[in-house]
Amino acid sequence: MGLVYADIELANPKNGALKPIAVKALVDTGAMTICIPEHVAVQLQLEQIERREVTTADEKSHVVPYVGPVQIRFENRTCFTGALVIGDSVLMGAVPMGDMDLVISPSGESITVNPKSPNIPSAVVK
Repeated sequence: MGLVYADIELANPKNGALKPIAVKALVDTGAMTICIPEHVAVQLQLEQIERREVTTADEKSHVVPYVGPVQIRFENRTCFTGALVIGDSVLMGAVPMGDMDLVISPSGESITVNPKSPNIPSAVVK
């Protein structure tokens, strides 16, 4: 399986006057949250909530801004979360994917809404 990308929209739910930004996000189920580049955080005027220490794939530690809230939209799904500001492109991890009930389609090297619940997201809460 190659790299999986998704076309998503990012928005600032606290400022409806700002237009959402359409981005191509690398999907990484090994990552937990969403990572966005600084220019996206600036365009959406996302507020820094705190700083967090992260470890990247090269095993180096970095302290980066954690901003939010950010709204993520994919097809008929949406979620609200915070984002780590790091890197040059958007990376979407497992937490927002789970929140929106998205699944990876390995054959199509894409993500899709869960075919078991195509109209509304489902969740296990037990």
